[in-house]
Amino acid sequence: MNGTELWGIDNLPYGVASTADGGAQVVTRLGDDVIELATLAKADSVRKWARIFDNSSLNPFLTQGRSSWSAAREWLQAILRDDERKGLVAAATKPLADVTLHLPVQIADYVDFYASEQHATNVGSIFRPDGAALTPNWKHLPIGYHGRSGTVVVSGTDVVRPVGQRKGKDDPEPLFGPSVRLDIEAEVGFIVGGETEVGTRVSVDEAGEHLFGVALFNDWSARDIQAWEYVPLGPFLGKSFASTLSPWITPMEALKAAKLPLPAQDPKPLDYLRGDDLFGLDLELEVRLNDTVVSRPPYKKMYWSPTQMLAHLTVNGASLRDGDLFASGTVSGDARDQRGSLLELAWSGKEPVRLDDGTERSFLEDGDIVTITATAPAPDGGRLALGEVSGRIIPSV
Repeated sequence: MNGTELWGIDNLPYGVASTADGGAQVVTRLGDDVIELATLAKADSVRKWARIFDNSSLNPFLTQGRSSWSAAREWLQAILRDDERKGLVAAATKPLADVTLHLPVQIADYVDFYASEQHATNVGSIFRPDGAALTPNWKHLPIGYHGRSGTVVVSGTDVVRPVGQRKGKDDPEPLFGPSVRLDIEAEVGFIVGGETEVGTRVSVDEAGEHLFGVALFNDWSARDIQAWEYVPLGPFLGKSFASTLSPWITPMEALKAAKLPLPAQDPKPLDYLRGDDLFGLDLELEVRLNDTVVSRPPYKKMYWSPTQMLAHLTVNGASLRDGDLFASGTVSGDARDQRGSLLELAWSGKEPVRLDDGTERSFLEDGDIVTITATAPAPDGGRLALGEVSGRIIPSV
């Protein structure tokens, strides 16, 4: 499948890009080109979009809300289909290779969930081999933690191996130094728009009004640092050193054909987690470590809906801000080659993953490059691409 099919008019993700001779502005991707949306809107005499898209982040667009997001997409698709305005489009078009892509959103708050039953079961089996894999609360609420928004970086940014405290089972005392169990987490991120006031809630059926789009996400994890620090308050330095976001955000409207029913939820969730707008997404992820495909996790297996995650996030009165990001947690499937982390793939080091060059990995080594890609069903029966997320591990400083 070529780039034009994967990145066609039914896709049209949003990003932010700059050229050597121009400032950053909001863009979309069509095939192997980007279209500068502020430039296009000015040429088409659409002042509203020209003003909103002439920015170095999508945040001013996020504030506009669902009706404006839909109107902008309709305008863009109409102008791309209009033969009389082809010249305007051509003048705003640049080859993808000639632009620099930036973090598309100024991240406000960042929350990471734990929404894959398969991932949670695998992790529980590794850490609690003689007990229940799932904790008693897992099927009653979408578990999550509040992360550090300031260390969300755009795809292509090097990731410095973190340092911190760790204590293995055979270490008499805690050690300090670089993580030796550095891992990936193949995830799907959701970008939020439409601010709410502190003390208010967003219901399951209202959540869709705030879900702007989807972007691939890698929540890098230092498993040894995490294991020593997370009792009793949860992840901290083992997660906060870097999280990588794709430069492309796929609008929820482009993913209508990808929506499907959730897996059966038993026991039935509490009332605030119920509603009519419950859905999964038929996204097919691929995780590549250097030149080897090590996993193909299916997002359609996820237990909790994005609308349930957002409803739970706000049920205590926590406000939403334009540019909020929440992520799904590691995406894993039933099969071994569908696990979305090395912790699971190598079963905590007991079953190392063999790469195509003959080397093995239990966890990441300096110089390793991890790339996550994904596709989704298109309205015409084809596939849409989601923007990749990639990062290289470099030595600690």
